[in-house]
Amino acid sequence: MDCCQCHGIESQFDQAEAERKLREYRRRGPARSTQIMLDALIAENIQGQTLLDIGGGVGAIQHALLKAGVSRAVDIDASSAYLSAAKSEATRQGHADRVSYQHGNFVELASSIAPADIVTLDRVICCYHDMPALVGRSAAKAMRLYGLVYPRDVWWVRGGVRASNAMLWLQRSTFRTFAHSRKAVDAVVLQNGLEPVFTRNAGLWQVALYARRES
Repeated sequence: MDCCQCHGIESQFDQAEAERKLREYRRRGPARSTQIMLDALIAENIQGQTLLDIGGGVGAIQHALLKAGVSRAVDIDASSAYLSAAKSEATRQGHADRVSYQHGNFVELASSIAPADIVTLDRVICCYHDMPALVGRSAAKAMRLYGLVYPRDVWWVRGGVRASNAMLWLQRSTFRTFAHSRKAVDAVVLQNGLEPVFTRNAGLWQVALYARRES
């Protein structure tokens, strides 16, 4: 991973953070915004489908969708600690043999990644500086459904992102967060032949599900 932001992700989401998030997941289950996206996906009849989960964290999306009928999943993450946590939880839940893992920057790896029926990015595009590249290359991999959770496009969220980045700068971290324009995100997704089928706000986050247009 050559990009500065990816090195920042590796250090920001380290083993201690991954272990904390895994404990939280085991106590409470998926975050509210994640659960909203899961419910929207499961309502789309996903039996036997394949999943590409980009920036999968501790694996909340993978674990739920595999239980709901997805046949196989691929998890790509720039945090090696999160990949380790996701593997551990997949083993605990009994479906580790149905998930494959790859460490790295999806934008750099995209040309070697196979398409999937479902592609998800849960709180991921807010962690990447080049939204058009990340959204464009991931949307192109979605053969049927494409799900996003990312910060709401409102002034107070943008203000929070600026404050967060100021703290990261003071801590000398190379990691930064981003509040990308909803209009800009939608434009990239639509350019890749997908159309919105579900949107909902959940606190700081917005959930969006898109489906591949019929040819």
